Amino acid sequence: MSSEEDFIRFLAEQMEEAGEIRFRKMFGEYAIYCNEKVVALVCDNKLFVKPTEGGRKFIGNVVEAPAYPGSKLFFFIEEQFENKDWLSELIRVTEKELPVPKPKKQKTVPGKK
Repeated sequence: MSSEEDFIRFLAEQMEEAGEIRFRKMFGEYAIYCNEKVVALVCDNKLFVKPTEGGRKFIGNVVEAPAYPGSKLFFFIEEQFENKDWLSELIRVTEKELPVPKPKKQKTVPGKK
């Protein structure tokens, strides 16, 4: 089951105080970006936030789960996403600890310079 765009839009609105929020469909599910950093995944209408030390301290009693079969563990956010202030702060804390994405390399076509 893939995630519903209405749910993604709701989550993006809940996070909007954290920074510039956008989302992108990837492999039938969604990645959520804050200030151009992937901070969370939404799979099967479930929110998974990238793990950071600051996020762990902020959440307290963390529930970790894979976002999809074979993925690394993420912070599974079950009900707290209803609290806009709480979720925005978690995303803000998470984004601050994540590295800036590396620039994408230009694809080269063989035989062209």
